[in-house]
Amino acid sequence: MRVEDKKVVTIDYTLRDPQGTVIDTSEGNEPMPYLHGASNIIPGLEKQLAGKQAGDSVKAVIEPNDAYGPRNDEAVQDVPRSQFPPNIDIQQGMQFQANTPQGPRLVTEIGVTDENVKIDANHPLAGVTLHFDVKIVGVRDATAEEIQHGHVHGPGGHHHH
Repeated sequence: MRVEDKKVVTIDYTLRDPQGTVIDTSEGNEPMPYLHGASNIIPGLEKQLAGKQAGDSVKAVIEPNDAYGPRNDEAVQDVPRSQFPPNIDIQQGMQFQANTPQGPRLVTEIGVTDENVKIDANHPLAGVTLHFDVKIVGVRDATAEEIQHGHVHGPGGHHHH
């Protein structure tokens, strides 16, 4: 069975940055299932896996435009310290969820003064060329419920959290 839309694809993967540093891996964990064609993984990797089958290995280099996009300098801004709870010890690298006109967004604190907190709303991998080593472990037809919901369900069906 080939990787195509409406198939549940299970992969083992290792993701590295351009310097070869491991960013993420399934090694030591269960393989990761995703619903192909439902935007569950970055578009560039989905394109690279299309048409492959269980047992295939893929080395893929994904440019930022097919991953998390280019960095946007306008996504870095100063927010008044008064907009944060006074009892939080804000440390560089902390992440917060911010409510934006586009919905909730994860932001990273990159600097703090008594007056302002500098935040970066770019995805941490924005602007980074990603290097994937992927082994396709399995491919199966998605259930009607998985297709309707747009994601893979675990054994025994869907569980809301």
